Parts: sequence; C-alpha cells; structure tokens
Amino acid sequence: MDAVNYWSDQKVIPVVTIHEADQAVSLARTLSAVGLNKIEITLRTPAALKAVMQISQEVPGAIVGAGTVLNISMADQAIRAGAKFLVSPGCTPELLKYLKDGSVPFLPGCATVSEAMYLMDNDVTVAKFFPAEDSGGLNFLRSISSVLGAIKFCPTGGVTMSNYKNYLELPNVVCVGGSWIAPSSEITAGEWERIGENALAVL
Repeated sequence: MDAVNYWSDQKVIPVVTIHEADQAVSLARTLSAVGLNKIEITLRTPAALKAVMQISQEVPGAIVGAGTVLNISMADQAIRAGAKFLVSPGCTPELLKYLKDGSVPFLPGCATVSEAMYLMDNDVTVAKFFPAEDSGGLNFLRSISSVLGAIKFCPTGGVTMSNYKNYLELPNVVCVGGSWIAPSSEITAGEWERIGENALAVL
C-alpha cells in the first residue's frame, strides 16, 4: 500500500498523550471499537513507550504508532516497543534516511514550502503539517495545493472538532491528527464512554 492510501483510509487520527501506561489498553479498545484503529501515542511522557508496547500486545485491532519522534534513537525505541507507524514534528536528513530505510509507514513533519520541497526531493508523498493552525492553516494549504501537487498532508496542531472537516475538504489533505478525541484529562479520569462518543462523532 502506498503512503497516500495508507494515510487516507482513516480520516482522523487520535493524537494521544498518556501519563499512566495502565490506561493505554482501555483507551485503545475504546477507539478501536468504533473504528478508529490508527492511534498515535506521543513520546512526551515516561509512560509513552510502555503504552505503545501494551497496546501492540493486547489490542489486536489497534494500529498503534508513535508521535513526537525527534531522532533515530526515539524512532528505534518506538519500533522495538511495537509501533506500527512513526510521526515526527519536523525532519532532519539523518532521521529521514532512517525512516525511509525502515519497514514502517511514517509521517515526517514540515511547516514551510522549502521543508515540503525537501521532503518531495526525497520521495515523500505524505507529510505531517505542523503546527497547522500556527503555520497558516487552511489558507496556507489551499495556497500551495497547485504549486506542490506531488505531496499531500496530515495537518496536526490546532485541528479541532470545529475545523477538522474544513481541512479534510482540501484536495491536498489526506487525513488530520487531533487530540480532542481523547484529551489527557478524559484519559486520566477514565472517561471511556465520553471518549467513545468523541470518536463516533468523527466517523
């Protein structure tokens, strides 16, 4: 499956920050039960890698990935923990080479035309656009759609329940990432029914 098809088959990817790894399985089961199988766990907390491992081992229906991948070491640790895809907020030449040589799908990040052109030069066809709202949002993506026709985007950062559909209407957007589906406060409180309702609302 090529990158565009891989990333376009789930239009909204929950971007999750987990503080207690023991809650990861319940979260993943909740999201998978309603059809949101791709779940990005951000590597921002000490519990993140354990959460990735537990989901990969205990929730067969989930496709767990790791986000906020900043370097090769983090990418390697995430894959060894069971991550099925990787997401980075930006991309260095070293990290991009590692990702391209690897065996899992990846979303390298960019925020400017030059960064997008660099990724295109390295045969990347889908990139994370981050931070989306602070980097020009809908207007930016709309402006570059005819100029950079060979690359599509997954906007993340400031994407919310109120604007995600506007992003998905753009021809160069294949999916979006958002934290509103499973906010950390609701995960910590174990509000699985509420999170399930949030997930259902985007299907």
